[in-house]
Order: sequence, then C-alpha cells, then structure tokens
Amino acid sequence: MESINQYEISTYLSRLDVGLIHDFLRSSYWAKDIPRAVVEKSLRHSLCFGAFYAGQQVGFSRVITDRATFAYIADVFVVPEHRGLGLAKLMLRSILAHPELQGLRRFLLATNDAHGLYAQFGFTLLENPERYMTLRNPDVYRKAPPA
Repeated sequence: MESINQYEISTYLSRLDVGLIHDFLRSSYWAKDIPRAVVEKSLRHSLCFGAFYAGQQVGFSRVITDRATFAYIADVFVVPEHRGLGLAKLMLRSILAHPELQGLRRFLLATNDAHGLYAQFGFTLLENPERYMTLRNPDVYRKAPPA
C-alpha cells in the first residue's frame, strides 16, 4: 500500500495530463460530455492542482479565483486506483495553504457526495441559501456549437 508521502501536488500547468483530466470529467456527473477544448480553456484560467504518484497524474482539482476575495473549488477527483489513501485531503490541504489563496473571504464548492470530506476542512452548508442564485445550462455540452 502506498504512503501519502509518496504523492506530490503540483500547480504547474505543463505537468497536467489533459487527456486524463478530460476523460475523467467527461464521464463525471458534474461535467458529463464536456468537450476537450472547454477543459483546456478552464485549465488556462484556473489555479490547478495535479496530484502525482511516481510521475503519473492520479488526481486533480482546480480553483477559480480572483486571488483576493473569493475562490470556487471545482473538478476534484482521484482516479479509482488511488482512492482511500488521503489524496483528496492532501489536495485540499494544498489548496487551502496555497500562498495565492490566503486571506480570502469565501471559498465555495458544490458536491453531490463528498460532504463529509469537505466538512473536515471547515466547509458547511450555506447559511442563507435563499441569498444565492444560479443561472444553469445543464445541457450546454450536448448542444451543437453555434454555426
């Protein structure tokens, strides 16, 4: 069994395995059918965290942020073979400790099934969900691009 000490977290975009990230996300419940070009653009405009084992990427998360007041944590995943070892926690610790993300007023994220994980880091349900609104386009990746 691997030790969590054998994993490395990197924020270098050049190290990311875009194919792995795209393959995972396009099969996920939150980004089903996402086009590769959209993934590539999202990586360029986010602070990305790749998790690596023996030089191979095995996890990912990204933060959408102004680096001054707000951050949204998105696309957190660990490939199945490396789950259960604390890698998601290692990525979250890396995010929360990152120098560019200190002093922010709010972190936000959405999850369908990992509330317990995020609660360990102080995340709670929205205090006043009635204040939050969303503009949602759930089929955006299934629609043909405009001609």
